[in-house]
Amino acid sequence: MLASAATALIAAAPPESAPACARKDALGTSRVLAIDARTYPRVGLNSFPQSLPLADHEVVLTFDDGPQPPYTQEVLAALAHECVRATFFLVGKSSAAFPELVRGVAAQGHTIAHHTWSHPMLSKISVAQAKEDIDLGIAADEMALNGASRTTPSTPFFRFHYFASTPATLDLLQSRGIIVFGADVWASDWEEMTADQELKLVTKRLDESGKGIILFHDPKAHTAAMMPAFLRYLHDSGYRVVHIVPAATPQRNADIH
Repeated sequence: MLASAATALIAAAPPESAPACARKDALGTSRVLAIDARTYPRVGLNSFPQSLPLADHEVVLTFDDGPQPPYTQEVLAALAHECVRATFFLVGKSSAAFPELVRGVAAQGHTIAHHTWSHPMLSKISVAQAKEDIDLGIAADEMALNGASRTTPSTPFFRFHYFASTPATLDLLQSRGIIVFGADVWASDWEEMTADQELKLVTKRLDESGKGIILFHDPKAHTAAMMPAFLRYLHDSGYRVVHIVPAATPQRNADIH
């Protein structure tokens, strides 16, 4: 009963406009979903009790640990070919090293999100150290994207490395209005595998789940090589891509310390 009501609510809600696509056979972006931290403070069933309000066969594509040439560009090319928009959780050090690539990701309409400065396991360091690394990462991403170093993110989306959160760090981010992302489907592309092996693994997991937030890593060569075939699989199997963006909130101008 509740599941039916939720599906009806999703279907009834008018989607924000998705980008038009010139290629008629492209997968495309089905709709845009605006979310806020009050309603969805933590999402992803592999880590938290709730996920995003997706209908059956709707997926959100997310990529961690970039930007990293040449593989981020290869992923971007595959997404562009299919007129698909995704969310990129960036490591601050990489953003500082490749700011033009950060701007390129944003210029193609993708969402820029955050993934710390130095990729530490935040559960193994103090809360003060974790806050510093989170803030340094946000500041580096913002500098690359907007030319201003600030610790209030333009897009308040964050993902922990290894999903290694703690109650204190979760509370810290929630107090700042930052949504924490887990995932619903893992590609496990941090492991050594071929592109074909990854495609078989992630499509099997997705078909078992039926929908959800999918986690990839764009600096991985096998993920970049696999992405065109994976997007074709989504198209041919009736999946629809949802692009996530932050809901409009007032006074996102001043830094929060």
